[in-house]
Amino acid sequence: MPTPDQSPQAEPLISIRFNKRRWLLLGATLGPGIIAAIAGDDAGGIATYATAGANYGYDLLWALVLITFILALVQEMCARMGAVTGRGLSALIRERFGVRWTAFAMIVLLVANIATAIGEFAGVAAAGEVLGVSKYVAVPIAALGVWLLIVKGNFGVVEKVFFVLALTLVSYVVSGFMVGPPWALIAHRTVVPTLHMNSTFLLVLIATIGTTITPYMQFFLQSNIVDKGITIKNYGYAKLDVFVGSFVTDLIAFFIIVATAATLNARGIHIETAAEAALALAPVAGKYATYLFAAGLLGASLLAACVLPLTTAYAVCEAFGWETGISKGWDEAPSFMGIYTALIVLGAGIVLLPNLPLFLVLLVSQDINGILLPVILIFILLLVNDRRIMGRYVNGRFYNAIAWTTAVLLIVLTIILLYSSLPFSVLK
Repeated sequence: MPTPDQSPQAEPLISIRFNKRRWLLLGATLGPGIIAAIAGDDAGGIATYATAGANYGYDLLWALVLITFILALVQEMCARMGAVTGRGLSALIRERFGVRWTAFAMIVLLVANIATAIGEFAGVAAAGEVLGVSKYVAVPIAALGVWLLIVKGNFGVVEKVFFVLALTLVSYVVSGFMVGPPWALIAHRTVVPTLHMNSTFLLVLIATIGTTITPYMQFFLQSNIVDKGITIKNYGYAKLDVFVGSFVTDLIAFFIIVATAATLNARGIHIETAAEAALALAPVAGKYATYLFAAGLLGASLLAACVLPLTTAYAVCEAFGWETGISKGWDEAPSFMGIYTALIVLGAGIVLLPNLPLFLVLLVSQDINGILLPVILIFILLLVNDRRIMGRYVNGRFYNAIAWTTAVLLIVLTIILLYSSLPFSVLK
């Protein structure tokens, strides 16, 4: 006679418990990939996507499909390295290539991230002005809030706040539907490439790639994987996290382009900043679309204003062997907390200067990120293919073919971008 444990009801109960454990593990693992990817939709990214939609309509939607694939590929390699080695990207660069190359990478990253941090607080200022709040009120409050979050919070609290800020970007999806775009045309332009043979379109395309796949995202993702204690045993969930993040961030970019193309491009309105895009939506899509656009800009700027200084603190401290960690205090990680604080003070302070050309600062930071990206990609590819570091978890041949092609393509695009900036360039 069967015992209670052998009864027909026992097997479903075991299955339920197993599934519950898997869902709990999934919930504990998700976060780094999604946050790292969505942080790329920052003030500079929103301005770039809005400019693309306003100036070229739906013609760059097809590129987002390819960019999503490339972003997922790059992010997955960094996440895998973090899970296998338990080390951040800066630490691996130092151990594999030595102090000089590490110092070079850190100097360029520091310069790029300082400029971009200024851009994020410029985004806070722009969103505040659209919502009727002076930058002299919005920026100091934002800077203090961002600083307190990391200095006084712990990893669990910080991650939850990051998720809430990331959710504000859903406003762009809502805005995209509110304007009533031509979905049949959008579907066609998404799958059929459209090219304009002029330097302006090429530079917008390069900027779209550069603002979506940024170097600081890779440093942040790998360090966050390590800080969260994710190992190769539960890497499958982290991989899902990376792929979901890559899809979501470019879905948001998709709707930013759709919203601005359906309203601004359709009426011949050209813009240069995200704030202009928000204000320009009001006459054609209503004030609520403007507020939604500004709310998304504010949330994105705050998220990136947290992630950028945090990434810099992680990268520099790992490079030189200093203590790191969100959950650690000033006594345990003084350099980590000091670097984080310095970048916030510097970024917010410069934005408060009168008559500063903030949009120019934003563009310069994107150029610097574009220059750095191919260098970091090469470091990543050399590391992820080193069996002494990765063991059997190195890239496969097909994976490497795609990754190296991507790196070479980005190098070529970066060279074109640099050449087009020269006074004697024929692309001007």
